[in-house]
Amino acid sequence: MHRFGDDGEHIDQVTWGYRPSWAAEKKIPIAINARIEKAATGPYFRSLWKSGRAIVPADGWYEWTGEKGHKQPWYIRRRDDRPMFLAAITGYRPEKEPGENTGFVIVTAAAEGGLVDVHDRRPVVFSAEDAALWMDNSLPPDQAEHLARAVALPPDVFEWYKVSTDVNRVGNNNAQLIEPIESDVATEEDDA
Repeated sequence: MHRFGDDGEHIDQVTWGYRPSWAAEKKIPIAINARIEKAATGPYFRSLWKSGRAIVPADGWYEWTGEKGHKQPWYIRRRDDRPMFLAAITGYRPEKEPGENTGFVIVTAAAEGGLVDVHDRRPVVFSAEDAALWMDNSLPPDQAEHLARAVALPPDVFEWYKVSTDVNRVGNNNAQLIEPIESDVATEEDDA
């Protein structure tokens, strides 16, 4: 996870998932995503939105379609194959003991265009320049929300395609997991 600290930029190894202490007491599950519609103002994430904005660099992400037991994995990436900068919020602080309240979550928004065919939500993805602005905790929360809603990369920047169900097995970790299993790759232009 990439973040700005008091003394500059940092790359930290942080657990994916977050739950504030009060939510643990109420047995509310650990979250891995934060819906942009609630993250800035809801009690679960509000404090992170103000001072815990971060970026998770990625090459792509997976989504699944189909019925239970017959799920088809899809890989989604930038069409230009450039790195992605996923909006995240975190409770991580170097001086805090690692725990549920120090992890991170990915900020998500409603999918648009052809991406809706794969999943109704998607990560908020920034350009490198906007990612730096997102991480700047001097940016007021309302401006950070505007950035995430209005400036994130649009659907036409992405392509998506079916990949092998081998991705469903936790022990698998190789380059073949992101290779298309069919020759056609979908893009936003295909849906126009």
